[in-house]
Amino acid sequence: MNEPALNLDPILNPRSIAVIGASRSPETIGHQILANLLVRGFTGPVFPVNPHATAVHGVKAYPRIDAVPDPVDLAVISVPRDLVLPIARQCGDAGVRGLVVITAGFREVGPEGARLESELTNLVRGCGIRMIGPNCMGVLNTDPNISMNATFAPVMPPAGRAAFVSQSGALGLSVLDYATEYGIGISQFVSVGNKPDVSGNDLLLQWEHDDRVDTILMYVENFGNPTKFREIASRIAKRKPIVVLKSGRSTVGARAATSHTGALAASDEVVDALLAQSGVLRATSIEELFDMAMAFTDQPLPRSRRTAILTNSGGPGILVADAMEPQGLELVELSPGTVERLRPLFPAEASLRNPLDMIASAQPSGYRAALEALLDDDAVDSVVSIFVPPLGVRQEDVAEAIVAAAQTQRDKPVLSVLMGRDGLPEGRAELHQARIPAYIFPESAARALAALVRHREYREREVRPIERFPVDHARAARIIERACADGRSRLDEREALDLVAAYGIDIAPARLAPSVDAAVTAAEEVGWPVVLKVVSRDIVHKTDVGGVALDLREADDVREAASTMLHRIETTAPDARIDGLLVQRMIRGGKETIAGVARDPLFGPLIMFGLGGIWVEALEDVVFRVAPFDEIEAAAMVDAFRSARILRGMRGQPPADRPALAGVLQRLSQLAVDFPAIEELDINPLLALESGAVAADARVRLRPD
Repeated sequence: MNEPALNLDPILNPRSIAVIGASRSPETIGHQILANLLVRGFTGPVFPVNPHATAVHGVKAYPRIDAVPDPVDLAVISVPRDLVLPIARQCGDAGVRGLVVITAGFREVGPEGARLESELTNLVRGCGIRMIGPNCMGVLNTDPNISMNATFAPVMPPAGRAAFVSQSGALGLSVLDYATEYGIGISQFVSVGNKPDVSGNDLLLQWEHDDRVDTILMYVENFGNPTKFREIASRIAKRKPIVVLKSGRSTVGARAATSHTGALAASDEVVDALLAQSGVLRATSIEELFDMAMAFTDQPLPRSRRTAILTNSGGPGILVADAMEPQGLELVELSPGTVERLRPLFPAEASLRNPLDMIASAQPSGYRAALEALLDDDAVDSVVSIFVPPLGVRQEDVAEAIVAAAQTQRDKPVLSVLMGRDGLPEGRAELHQARIPAYIFPESAARALAALVRHREYREREVRPIERFPVDHARAARIIERACADGRSRLDEREALDLVAAYGIDIAPARLAPSVDAAVTAAEEVGWPVVLKVVSRDIVHKTDVGGVALDLREADDVREAASTMLHRIETTAPDARIDGLLVQRMIRGGKETIAGVARDPLFGPLIMFGLGGIWVEALEDVVFRVAPFDEIEAAAMVDAFRSARILRGMRGQPPADRPALAGVLQRLSQLAVDFPAIEELDINPLLALESGAVAADARVRLRPD
């Protein structure tokens, strides 16, 4: 069910604004904000509030907010920190409905600032006021009916249909500059600052049903409520693209990780998982953020990943092709009819393949004819057109040709690359005016086109309820409760395997043997050949101490391996307590994968999947998702890591049972949600067979509390 829209209209669509701290001194923020409101033509009344001035910028000033004779929707506060709380209280008494607190010096500076911020937040909430900030640069709305620039930014971006929220005021200034330079039309801009009241999630809800907002851009430093973000963003992304630039790529703070999953779960991987599941596109730089934003400006979404490249120079065409491959875009073969249509247009030296290289002699008329032919080809669903300026060809004429051709097929996106000093500004201006994104570098176009494709695929993806499997919950609870009662933070391997088996994950048949002779008997019971493993809650990585023996085929093999193993452990880990020997049927064949659980303090339970065995440490080829998730997300995980094609079968090898692997991930997701006591869990290896998937080894660490 959709949440009721949070009414932020007093802040984003105010009918009247008071600037508290409006000053006659040009170097002050209050002076600049008032100037911006007046110069940019805010459509409602503006009231400067300054106890030491009768007028500011020629507008009558008032000593206090309660002296303003008319109702005030929004008050922008730019005063010293110690005055903010009493002024906010005055605003509440005066019936002000929204605040934008520019003033800094709150939570970001230490405990005393945090205390004041908490008091401020409680005050405004008690008054029923919504608040942006503190420590922000303001808000703007380019709607002609509002025309509000309540920021201290020196520029007003062009009007458009992209909304932008930024956690950084300084970055917000750069963003508005970029928007002006790139020609990105901004509908609304909000610098949220410390966001103790209005958050990014609140703004998503506000913009979800705003018909003036087609694209949402976000600069995020942290997620206050990632679960709520996922819930809201995944719904909005079905209708509107959301592009996020997330800063901070350091690992999650001091986690005592003893499992592979816990060790690999860094904050950046978690953010990638959250955004991927939410249908949100992630940018890695401001430039990439605006590259994507340009692509979503009046461009149709491509029907498929099939694309074509048009160029007058082979090198840039190859660069685009190289950039497209890791993005999953497909360069298709042109149909015979298209090739025949192109052949009379270009000299024999031209390459009538994909990329289509018209060579440097190509004229604007050739660009138009070739682009029209590519767009008419049923095998092509998008085109990237590249122009490198030769002598005698005007960039504006080529841009006009691209525009004319693009208008013949409005259901297929056309992106352009104009290479040259400063990106050939005249040609770019022509294309931007026609709402065709124009880039300086080939890689930018490839990334932007990939963003269009991913957004379309997410919109078309079926939404399914998260499945709840019938499991032996009571059995799993007993295993965990017993360990907690014993004061243990780790399950032994037998317990760990029993735990995942209770949730319907197949395990290799195994027996726990207290002695060497009992191990021989256990081998007869589980069936030859067997694997022998030491069981010790003091040993995390058994292979490091020689605690694993493989492919034992008869009783003497077991006895010899057990004796050697115990002797080596006594030498290398003399303080380790041995709880027994695990005898397990050896599963032949299959591909070694790893599946696991890690618990993030903010994001909750994470599920990992990737290449297992010894390769998990060497390659770290894994993907994460935030639990819980549905079967479609689980299936996507199986195909998302870099070496996933190994599971599809290579060089005559049979493919693995990928649906079975997806089922394991769903069951782990359910287990992780059901038992918050599980801090980390590894199934490694999880053997991916032709039919089914079997857990051969598992370890579990429990939360200390």
